[in-house]
Amino acid sequence: MLHADELPAGFVLGQLLDRVDWAPGLTTFNVEARVQPGLAGQFHMLALPGPDGSLVRRAYSLASAPEAPLEFLVVEVPGGALTPALFALRPGDGLALSERPEGTFHLGRVPDARDLWLISTGTGIAPYLAMLRTPEPWARFQRIVLVHGVRQQADLAYRGLLEAMDLVYLPVVSREPAALRGRIPALLQDGSLEAAAGVRLQAEHSQVMLCGNPEMTGEMQALLEARGLRRNRAREPGQITAERYW
Repeated sequence: MLHADELPAGFVLGQLLDRVDWAPGLTTFNVEARVQPGLAGQFHMLALPGPDGSLVRRAYSLASAPEAPLEFLVVEVPGGALTPALFALRPGDGLALSERPEGTFHLGRVPDARDLWLISTGTGIAPYLAMLRTPEPWARFQRIVLVHGVRQQADLAYRGLLEAMDLVYLPVVSREPAALRGRIPALLQDGSLEAAAGVRLQAEHSQVMLCGNPEMTGEMQALLEARGLRRNRAREPGQITAERYW
């Protein structure tokens, strides 16, 4: 049992309100906690006591907009130090959260452009959900393309929400039949991704955000750099903003 007065500095006690189980081992946790508002795309540390009683903590991006009820999209890691305990929680159970959100993966670091490409795998879609639930991307970009790579159709969390938005939603499935099947870098190489989007991904008009499997983000960055796109830097704006998601 967690107690607020036993938590380390910077952590608060939250409560699981409910959960949405998208597929086995893929869940959105809706949490109530008094945390400081941040920027869409940032993360909190979630924590629970480990076998020795010390807090086991991991970073999870918010899928909810700032100041909205907290949503965390989490995949269970069998034998992991934290996620099996998270998945054992039931509504009303307590968990610890960092009070202040952190992270630099947000639209404030992305220059203006005509097109915004949001490319993700797995739970790497979470920060994009937070961004798309704010007015900023809709005000700054003429066209938004969201690419979500998963293994199976059931893993396409939030699909209904995304299909209702005024954007180009491209689900990519690697292990089942789908309109776009395979790996995202391969689909960029063979032209399938851009054909499905109906727009070219090019330096003159595009900003690209990458979040998810490090293998995907690394391969995509190399492919984009070969096209003349560059990594965004504080003193040298480019077109690529990437998040090391795990």
